[in-house]
Amino acid sequence: MASNSVSFQVGSETFQTSYTIFGDLKSGTRPIVILNGGPGISHWYMLPHADLHKTHGRPVVLYDQLGAGDSTRLRDKPAGFFTPALFVAELDNLVRHLGVSHDFDLLGQSWGVTLAIEYIAAHRPTGLKHLILTSGSASYPLWRAALADLRKRWPQDYQDMMNRHEREGTTDAQEYQEGLMQYYKKHILKLEVWPPEVIKSMTQMGEDPTIYRAMYVRPPSPLPPLNSSLCATAQARRQ
Repeated sequence: MASNSVSFQVGSETFQTSYTIFGDLKSGTRPIVILNGGPGISHWYMLPHADLHKTHGRPVVLYDQLGAGDSTRLRDKPAGFFTPALFVAELDNLVRHLGVSHDFDLLGQSWGVTLAIEYIAAHRPTGLKHLILTSGSASYPLWRAALADLRKRWPQDYQDMMNRHEREGTTDAQEYQEGLMQYYKKHILKLEVWPPEVIKSMTQMGEDPTIYRAMYVRPPSPLPPLNSSLCATAQARRQ
């Protein structure tokens, strides 16, 4: 296991993307890059995927997306700074820095599915051989509608409290964070005891909800057409 960071330039500013490699990228075995969910959650809860190196000899790359985990925090940036295009550019920068752009796989989970689709649509990477999408959505409007429907099943005072904090931009309030954890434990991860990796990711997001507040609470932009993204992947595999 090796941890490091890569510089990522946005305009005149330079940030750091923290990443960890399990295995040897020069081994000749195709690596898999993990895109975790969120947005605004660190990579820790996806750590079990690192076992692919132990069980199958596959190099695995986990990284903290900008503004989360050990990557540069951006508490002073306006919400409009955080766009899918920003994280697509960061991913492309990382893949090129690691020297794997000619031959790699991607696994996207939750928001990572969105990121993977956006990345493929923007760059049509010929070196991408396999794409794994899990627990994500191909339609943000439908996803948001489903979340709203789940919230409506909660008591009215809970709904009013959550909506108020989101409307006023106070999602870092303890009351909101506790409500969010209740929601996650009922609808997202139904375990009585959460693994320490999950707790670490959620704690870090609670300490700095900048990305969550900017991208999750605000109305999202529509995804690019999924068929064009999959065509790009199919083209990459043929080559």
